[in-house]
Order: sequence, then C-alpha cells, then structure tokens
Amino acid sequence: MGSSEYQPLLLGLDSHSRIPDLSSAVIEEFLEHGPVSLQWWPRLVGWESRLLWILSGASIIVSECNYMLSFVTLMFTGHLGALELAGASIASVGIQGLSYGIMLGMASAVQTVCGQAYGAKKYSEMGIICQRAIILHLGAAILLTFLYWFSGPVLIAVGQSKSIAEQGQIFARGLILQIYAFALSCPMQRFLQAQNIVNPLAYMSFGVFLIHILLTWVVVYVLDYGLLGAALTLSFSWWLIVILNGLYIVLSPSCKQTWTGLSIRAFRGIWPYFKLTVASAIMLCLEIWYNQGLVLISGLLSNPTIALDSISICMNYLNWDMQFMLGLAAAASVRVSNELGAGHARVAKFSVIVVNATSILISIVFSAIVLIFKVGLSKLFTSDSEVIAAVSNLTPLLAISVFLNGIQPILSGVAIGSGWQAVVAYVNLATYYIIGLPIGCVLGFKTSLGVAGIWWGMIIGVLLQTITLIILTARTNWNVEVERAAERLKKNADDEQETLDLVASA
Repeated sequence: MGSSEYQPLLLGLDSHSRIPDLSSAVIEEFLEHGPVSLQWWPRLVGWESRLLWILSGASIIVSECNYMLSFVTLMFTGHLGALELAGASIASVGIQGLSYGIMLGMASAVQTVCGQAYGAKKYSEMGIICQRAIILHLGAAILLTFLYWFSGPVLIAVGQSKSIAEQGQIFARGLILQIYAFALSCPMQRFLQAQNIVNPLAYMSFGVFLIHILLTWVVVYVLDYGLLGAALTLSFSWWLIVILNGLYIVLSPSCKQTWTGLSIRAFRGIWPYFKLTVASAIMLCLEIWYNQGLVLISGLLSNPTIALDSISICMNYLNWDMQFMLGLAAAASVRVSNELGAGHARVAKFSVIVVNATSILISIVFSAIVLIFKVGLSKLFTSDSEVIAAVSNLTPLLAISVFLNGIQPILSGVAIGSGWQAVVAYVNLATYYIIGLPIGCVLGFKTSLGVAGIWWGMIIGVLLQTITLIILTARTNWNVEVERAAERLKKNADDEQETLDLVASA
C-alpha cells in the first residue's frame, strides 16, 4: 500500500470529527509508507494533540486537585504561625512526600501493564493487575505506618530542630489514615486512566477538592483544632476519593470488561509484577525525593525557620507545576503504552515528539508567570516580610526548575509507558544523588549561597538526567519496544493460565 491511499482519511480528520477506533492503525500505515509530505504534518500533529488533550486535560485536573488537597492544607497552617508552617512543611515533604512517592512509583507499574493490556484488548487481565497492585500497596502502607508514628525522632535524627520536629510529628500522626487511602487510590486511578477513563476521575477529584477547602476552613479556623485537625481533614478527603473511585469501578458499565470482581488469582504470579513494581517505585521515588531533599537539607542551614518557610513555598509552586506536568506525563504514558500494546511503533514515537513539544511551550509560559508574580505568590502563604523577601530571591531558580519540568516528567512518563523503569532508576541515582546532591551540599554549606546553592546543585542533577533521557528516547528502537510489550503481556497471560490450571486441579 502507498501513503496516497491514506490521504483521504487524513483529510477527514478535522477538529469536529470523532476519531474512529482504527485511527491509530491508519496513522501507523501512513507513517510506515513515508516520507510524509510537509502538508500532512499539521493534520498529524492536530490528530495526536487532540488525543493527547482528551486524556491529559482530565488527567491534569486529577493530578492538580489531588496535590491541591495538601497545598490548601499548608496554606491554612501557614497562617497559624511560622513554626507551624515549618513543622507541617517538613512533615509534608519528609514523611508524606516519602509515602506518596512510594505509592505513586509503585502505581506506575499499573500504568505500564494495564496500558499495554488495554492496547492489546486483553481487558480481563486489567482487574487482576489492579488487585495485585493494591495488595502490594497495602503491604507498603503497613510498613510506612511506623515511620509516621515515630516521625518526630526521625526528623530530629536527620538534623531538624526539636521544635520543628515536634510540630511535624503532630501533623504526620494525623496523616496515618491517608497512607491507606494512598494504597487504594493510586492503583485505582492508574487502572482507570489506562483504559482512558479520565473525565469521571476529574469530576470526583474536583468535587472532593471543593469539599476539602470548606472542611479545612471549618476545622482550622472555626473549631480551632490546629495542625492535628488540618491533617485529619486531609486524610478524610483522601478517603472520600477512595470511596468514589471504588464505587465507580464496581458499579460503572465502563469497567464491565476490565473489572470482573475480586479474585484469588491476584495472589498468583505476584513475583514478576512485584519486580516491576519495585523498579517503578525506585524510579519515581528517586525523582520525587530529590526535590523534597532540598527542603530537608534547608532545615540544616542557619535560621532554619526562614529557610524552610521560603523554600517550602517555592517547592509548593514547583510541585504544583510538577503535578500539571505529571498529568500530561500520565497521558503520554497511556498513549505510548496503548500504542505499543496495539503494535503501533511509529505512532508511539510520534506521540512522544508531540507531547514533548507541547510541554516545553507550556513551561515557557509558566516560567514567565513565576518571574512576573514572584511577590504575590509568596503572600498567599505568609505575611512575614522576611520570608517574602527570601522567596523573591529564589524565584529565578524556581523559573529555571519550572522550565526543566516541561521536559523531564514527560520523558519519565514515556519511560513508564514503555516499561523502562529499571533503566531510568539507575539514571536517576547517578545524576541526582551521585552528582547533583553533593554539588548542592557543597554550594549550600561551603559558600555564601545557602539555599540557592543547594538548589543550583539540584538543577544540575535534573539537567543531566533530562539530557540522558533525551538521548535514551532518541536512540529507542520502537519496533523492539512493541515486541517487549507483547512478551510482557504473554508472560502475564501464561501466569494467569497457570493459576487457572492449579485452581482446576485443586
């Protein structure tokens, strides 16, 4: 077949048409019989962008609303006092962030396997994969409970002052229930996203976010329950998300093929999935903890309260931007995993190009906003003039980090969709912790730069990691990735069949 046979189909793909189920196959054939004329690129980009934004628009809302639950909580605690904000911030970053990183990292394995299974139309396997993930997440939650309960001594052990650690422990103990909500919500949300069910997730997350604002105001200001009340409210809001997600999965006709009820088969074949889960958790945790390490290390500087308050405010905005990009990255992961599972190597590669170009343009806009509104952004958290001045001095570094966020999380999303978690984990370890973190510590503690020096080291690490991921992505043989996806799904199917045979023989 020649590419001319597909030109009429491309001409029909306008912004108002419904993209048919076989559009990916059509584009795959068209790209295969290239070279593609320049006149077709706008339509190809428009087609891919439309699919991307259908997924990412809702995914971004989900990611932002989930993050904004903690963001709003810290905004309310910030007005209780500088010490309360420092304690809540250090617990949010050092304890809550650690747990969320583990849970989110483990859940990325659901994106990989479920996304590829959905692309290959092996729907019945997806529910078992989700249950398998929940089992492993609950095991991790039980272990993390001890970290939350003894968070005060842990924070003191890593160098935080006693007063800040005491406030941090109060906040962390109120978040214990949240760990178990993480353990359920992270796999369930990835399970739904893998099958392109994103709009219902967005409605649920946004509704809970609005309820959370009202509840936090009542608990902190009206009832005057302070830090503990704010933390318990945050835990409650996450359980609302879990309940709504669970009801949708069980009751919605959209999940009829992918969720067939609880099954003992989830306990079988768990070891191969556990290995992918560990690689996924390490990969994403090394990324999330890297930025959070900036806050922890800042607590070791002189005048730690001002250092922690200023850097935590900047990190909240950086994390806000990160959540936006993680929503885009989740869409990229779904697109890549679906196309690899369906055997469309060229469409997967084309999707990678489009999503990276889109994210870079968005990050340029976000960086400009940070520089223009640097004073106003800090006043949302505090009225302390010293903290406001410190935040203003750090905004150029925040703008640089925001720009890098336009590339790095997207490439990580591509890695998740392709199942490269183990490789990227090694890259993150080398660039972040062997290179970036030591440079930041030297600049922060051995020069007059302070917090800015620590941040420069972090930026160097992210830059090196981004360059490495660009090289890995550019050198990828997407046909080989299609074969690997098929092998992964076949192995999972073989494990399921072996389980069925054992049950039958019993």
